[in-house]
Amino acid sequence: MREFVVEADGGSRGNPGPAGYGAVVRDAATGQTLAEAAEYIGVATNNVAEYRGLLAGLRAARALDPEAAVHVRMDSKLVVEQMSGRWKIKHPGMKPLAAEAAGIFPPGRVTYEWIPRESNKHADRLANEAMDAGGRGEQWRPPEPAAGPDAPAARAAAPEPAGPPGDAA
Repeated sequence: MREFVVEADGGSRGNPGPAGYGAVVRDAATGQTLAEAAEYIGVATNNVAEYRGLLAGLRAARALDPEAAVHVRMDSKLVVEQMSGRWKIKHPGMKPLAAEAAGIFPPGRVTYEWIPRESNKHADRLANEAMDAGGRGEQWRPPEPAAGPDAPAARAAAPEPAGPPGDAA
């Protein structure tokens, strides 16, 4: 069974405010970046942006191999604890996002780990690039792929949105 590591991040400039997310899918054995995704999502809360990053990362992993096992690493304690089932999801705006994330892979195929912010720099950079692009009235576009072992094999500019861009919780 193939194994992936998904690193995801989301942020908003203000809460709510202009928001975006970034996600990276890596091969668990080699560390090679296989896919990246980032998107400006309009005005949303930080937590909505974090969940949207998770959704994008899980969707990108599923597109690569729907039978894979996935280890998600995020610096959002809230998302990690809620998706791991240790914290209740009280906010009604978070429940559909969590349910959607839980349905991308079968139960037991995804594990979650909280990591410090400084260990999530790649996904954080993508989220900030998406917010910067949105501030210019543009969509995030991946840079031209570089040659070499770390060059992503596939990049996603913007996966299917989980709801209206201004959907703030």
